[in-house]
Amino acid sequence: MTAASEKTIFFQALEIASFEERTKFVQQACKDDAQLHAAVSALLRENDREENLIDRPVAAAILPTMLSTETGELTDPRFSPGAMVGPYQLMERIGEGGFGWVFVAQQQSPVQRRAALKIIKPGMESREVIARFEAERQAIALMDHPNIARVFDAGVTESAQPYFVMELVRGVPLTDFCNSNRQSIQERLQLFVTICHAVQHAHQKGI
Repeated sequence: MTAASEKTIFFQALEIASFEERTKFVQQACKDDAQLHAAVSALLRENDREENLIDRPVAAAILPTMLSTETGELTDPRFSPGAMVGPYQLMERIGEGGFGWVFVAQQQSPVQRRAALKIIKPGMESREVIARFEAERQAIALMDHPNIARVFDAGVTESAQPYFVMELVRGVPLTDFCNSNRQSIQERLQLFVTICHAVQHAHQKGI
């Protein structure tokens, strides 16, 4: 089987909650291909780990040449404001996780709009990290709810770094919003119910 089949089996297996049913599905999907079975099983083990590389902050010593001498933050001239990632021009970096950066990006074509672009940090493109990134992208794309940001696009840079583009949602902390609008207890509970509906939708999609 091809690498594409490996990804397909991995994503399908993620949607199965029961460990026994998932194991049975992988065995049937991989048939007699021991190498494919081992590869898919390794991705699933990595995905299920409580502690994972992408959940931990990246030590500055890992990528010393990418550290800004002024701020001490990880940076890369290929992903500085004004740089292009596919048809998207990066505007500003607004978020950073253990393995990815999030930018405000201006889409140039076929339509012009601002969006949020998430990309794997340079140097973090291991097999396991890419698999987790792909799983996250796939999971978000499956959701369709007015209170969950939508995925617009996805691609890979010339340097083989996956990225995906989603709806840009600007906001403030929930408690700040409630306090500044002087919301009553009833209004806060109603807002909480709205949030719960979005969380329920995500749970129904296996998140």
